[in-house]
Amino acid sequence: MTISHHPPEDLLADFAAGRLEEAHHLVVGVHVAGCARCARFVQAIEQLAGAALEDVEPVPTAPDAFDRVMSRIHDAPAHTAAAPLTSDTDDDIPPALRKYRIGKRRRVAPGLSLRPIELSGSGTARAFLLRSAPGSRMLEHTHTGTELTLVLEGSFSHEGGRFGPGDFDYGDDEIDHRPIVGTEGPCLCLVAMTGDLRMNGLLGRLIGPFVRL
Repeated sequence: MTISHHPPEDLLADFAAGRLEEAHHLVVGVHVAGCARCARFVQAIEQLAGAALEDVEPVPTAPDAFDRVMSRIHDAPAHTAAAPLTSDTDDDIPPALRKYRIGKRRRVAPGLSLRPIELSGSGTARAFLLRSAPGSRMLEHTHTGTELTLVLEGSFSHEGGRFGPGDFDYGDDEIDHRPIVGTEGPCLCLVAMTGDLRMNGLLGRLIGPFVRL
């Protein structure tokens, strides 16, 4: 697998520092797990952060700090284990996502369906698996927020190039694009999105309210 498109370096740095909300962290993390180049970059950032911490003067710990931490652990509510996600034979669920609860598929437009991913955090971004039929074309659109897309299977193309398995695509309100899915098979993507799609043109404005991701 040759990966040609990667997350911006500032996004990778925020990932390494733990500053991304859960949906964004998930998409970037799955990319990093399969991309040696980005994994090396993240590791370098983590090593720099570790070296910086070594130069910080230690701060004396309060005498009762350990007792207070143990008291909080003792008083914390018991953790309830999550129910099983889906069967291992479900081909829509990549191994890296098996710990998440994945919702049922719903059709959002002709040739386009999604499965929501249940997140534990309270961030504004949502995550989902998006499946597109071979050869399908979306109307030209932009976004009212941000969209992080990782190709898991198949491919799509737009003005930014061709995106295949492992490739990462970033979209926001400054980018207009019209993705076209490859004809070799369905395209399955992991997506984190804030805001909504904003369709361009008269037809797009008429159809836009009916396309909900």
